[in-house]
Amino acid sequence: MPRVKGGPKTRQRRKKRLKLAKGQYGAKSRLFRTATESVDKGQAYAYIGRRQRKRDFRRLWIARVSAAVRAHGWTYSRFVNALKQAKIELNRKMLSEMAIRDPEGFSRLIAHVQPQHASSASQ
Repeated sequence: MPRVKGGPKTRQRRKKRLKLAKGQYGAKSRLFRTATESVDKGQAYAYIGRRQRKRDFRRLWIARVSAAVRAHGWTYSRFVNALKQAKIELNRKMLSEMAIRDPEGFSRLIAHVQPQHASSASQ
């Protein structure tokens, strides 16, 4: 009896792997073994990238808020501390959007936080 080597299942599995490798250059999109390595590496990079993206955006928001706050003569850390003392719970993403899209509102927020921070700093 001849040995069965998988037939349709093997072909399906390989086609699926090669489909994932579509867009790769050269042998990485044509040969099963190199395509598999390429897809595995790509998925590993994607996994890492999804976590990195969160860090990158947080850094971006902090840089934006810091720049907006420095225009008013404050430092970022003092501003965030003043927000916490005033019990204003705005996340960094919202603060960043506010600084860009609504500079007047952001200025009012700084003005609202400023007197409370000055009184608590003197104690």
